[in-house]
Amino acid sequence: MDEHFQPETPPADPLMDALAELAQVKATNTDLADQFLRAKAEAENARRRAEEEISKARKFAVEAFAESLLPVADSLTAGLAIADASADQLREGSEATLRQLKSALERHKVIEINPEAGAKFDPHQHQAISVVPAEQEPNTVVSVLQKGYLIADRVLRPALVTVTAPK
Repeated sequence: MDEHFQPETPPADPLMDALAELAQVKATNTDLADQFLRAKAEAENARRRAEEEISKARKFAVEAFAESLLPVADSLTAGLAIADASADQLREGSEATLRQLKSALERHKVIEINPEAGAKFDPHQHQAISVVPAEQEPNTVVSVLQKGYLIADRVLRPALVTVTAPK
């Protein structure tokens, strides 16, 4: 036997090879198109779900806060229902209601800005309403005219303060 002898193979038909390759390419294309459409639909569904979640979060964001204020409203209503309350009773009820309100605010990270006299003026948390000469350091708080509030480290309302004049 001749080592170089090879069994005869039918001659290759370029047209048949091209048609087989075309069929393979079409099948791959169909598969990839299907994968693309599925991925696109999944992305669209994820986007829609995210938008719905954001919408619900915005709509109901204040729900827990409002819920914590209901006892405050109940206390005010109950206090107003007492027709012949004494001044001491009114004061005691008002103080209790204020404690409830402060507690509700603190639970939701609403914190008072109420600087002490002599504290350094902070333009990020305080708003100077007037400047007065005083015997303390310049640019320090003399008095608070209205408390300010922070919510989660963001100024909701600055404290209105009187500050000392520069010397």
